[in-house]
Amino acid sequence: MNDDTRQHDALLTLDTHIDIPWPDRGDFGDDTATRQVDLPKLRKGGLKAVCLAAYIPQGRRNALGHDQAWGRVEQMLRVIGGLPDAVGDNQVRLCGTAESVRSAVAAGAVAIVPAVENGYAIGDDPGRVRQLYALGARYMTLTHNGHNVLADAAIPRADLDDPVALHGGLSALGREAIGVMNDCGMLVDISHVSRDSMLQAVECSRTPVVATHSCARALCDHPRNLDDRQLDRLAESGGLVQVTAMSSFLKAPALGRATVDDLAHHVAYIARRIGVAHVGVSSDFDGGGGIEGWSDAAQGANVTAALVRQGFTPDEIVAIWGGNFLRLMELAESARRG
Repeated sequence: MNDDTRQHDALLTLDTHIDIPWPDRGDFGDDTATRQVDLPKLRKGGLKAVCLAAYIPQGRRNALGHDQAWGRVEQMLRVIGGLPDAVGDNQVRLCGTAESVRSAVAAGAVAIVPAVENGYAIGDDPGRVRQLYALGARYMTLTHNGHNVLADAAIPRADLDDPVALHGGLSALGREAIGVMNDCGMLVDISHVSRDSMLQAVECSRTPVVATHSCARALCDHPRNLDDRQLDRLAESGGLVQVTAMSSFLKAPALGRATVDDLAHHVAYIARRIGVAHVGVSSDFDGGGGIEGWSDAAQGANVTAALVRQGFTPDEIVAIWGGNFLRLMELAESARRG
């Protein structure tokens, strides 16, 4: 065992954005050929905590679309919440607080933090955020690709007749939803939103916001990435960006597939600009993520090795691999108003 492997094994590693396959196949506990993330791969890759996201595709902004989205998100969160029973509580634990994540990992279980990707799930009823929280969700991405009734997205959908901007950032409903998220103790995820939506969310939220799967636009000019002004504002508000293993967010496709060193380069750029306390890592596995050296959860140690090559210290790698995100969870928990 080399020094990088020993260092990796000692970490509380937390991947903040992983999609679950849908419809569910009941195979999370199996060593599958089709999933990038399952329990055996997590064990092999030394990944000790994961945010599993219920991804809700964007559809029409109408009652039928909203009802269908709500039905799907309830089902998906129940599947995520049922994983401890499905594979054994000693193997995985559902976690709703930073402390419960630490306790699960200390007991040798994989900590699972449920999440929701796309506020389209709540339709036009911000009160549904409380129900998502009760189902275990601890962050919600305000949009996916395509505008919803809460906010403008970074990537409008022509097939849904999206204008360039629908609300000029957040809608009144979106601001209300953020308020309910703050009251519940749920983190606001600004991945996928437009620049105006992101900057307004920072101002609107009482707690720091997080981009659970985005990269640095200065290094790769993709509309899903955060530019320097956004990074600066994120840091000023105490927020966090989790650099993700999506190749097209890390380098232009014409330059070939991105590697773990490209991911570490984005982490280093952000750390130099706004500080190590405001950057982390995520994979977006089973949702399009996967790069050379980190193509599934079994290869987690390669990320640590790449961070070492970038010159990060052991304490900085602890923060990047999960410490920073747990701190934001604690801030959201402390700001709860019931």
